[in-house]
Amino acid sequence: MAQEIERKFLLRNANWMLVEQRTASDYVQGYIVSDAQKTVRIRIAGELGKITIKGKALKGSIARDEYEYTIPKADAQALLNLCSGPLIDKVRHVVPYGKHIWEIDVFAGENAGLVVAEIELQNEYEAFEKPEWIGEEVTHDPRYGNASLVRFPFSKW
Repeated sequence: MAQEIERKFLLRNANWMLVEQRTASDYVQGYIVSDAQKTVRIRIAGELGKITIKGKALKGSIARDEYEYTIPKADAQALLNLCSGPLIDKVRHVVPYGKHIWEIDVFAGENAGLVVAEIELQNEYEAFEKPEWIGEEVTHDPRYGNASLVRFPFSKW
């Protein structure tokens, strides 16, 4: 069974932009289903289409079931039209640091001004090196989830 184990952080500063090996891609995503038990997300990341199905994390855990599949970009574009609520627009920067990869999302549109860093781990207790630009952890704050940002955009906080 596939699982996502992810932690989210705000940033102290923009020094992550000084990492020369970082790459960036435009993302557009929306949700066909988004409730307390599951989400079905459609995403276009650069030239790739993806459909992702995620379950709910168990109480006290950050691990949750996740199934992600590549689909044709044209199919993803058509499925985005079925999504409820506004779409999420962001640029995802992939930033290597230590033995891990950080994904830094710079949001646009109604979520402009929000920048969140994520790190995916092999298990919930995996140690990782925190760069100096990492700030407050927001893993357990539901406002920072992309599905929540569709319903309650950062500009309305």
